[in-house]
Amino acid sequence: MTPAEAITFVRKHGIVLESANGQVPSLVQAITGDKISGSWWTHPRGKEIFQITRLVHESDQVLVCRLISGKVTLVHRRLWPALVRCAGHFRPEQIAQLVEQHTASGKHVTEAIPFPNWVPNDIATLASTLDEALALDTLKSIIQGDTHAT
Repeated sequence: MTPAEAITFVRKHGIVLESANGQVPSLVQAITGDKISGSWWTHPRGKEIFQITRLVHESDQVLVCRLISGKVTLVHRRLWPALVRCAGHFRPEQIAQLVEQHTASGKHVTEAIPFPNWVPNDIATLASTLDEALALDTLKSIIQGDTHAT
């Protein structure tokens, strides 16, 4: 799977988990074609998985957050208006954008950009025009009953 194919996978499904198992598809499973037990870092294709997932993280079409069960979740831009419209149904940490930084020493750190600081103006405008109940139904139909949504 190429990075472009990975972004297409996220777009198709709307919301996917990066690597965890759950009620939505897993990008890592899509990359490898099989279920991974334990950390993908130890998988024979770990370097490839890392490269693809990091390029997906850098895409302006994908929000990286912890929407589902505290796990790294990828949300395609087509669902951002619904997510923004329904923000009150989620805990702030679920919809904070995760951004990876590499320090000068090479250490990997993740910064959380709080909602709504990451929301582009066009998405905020579109979200304000959506019916909240319909937006919530859209998200619920994809997430299929995540117990962390309120």
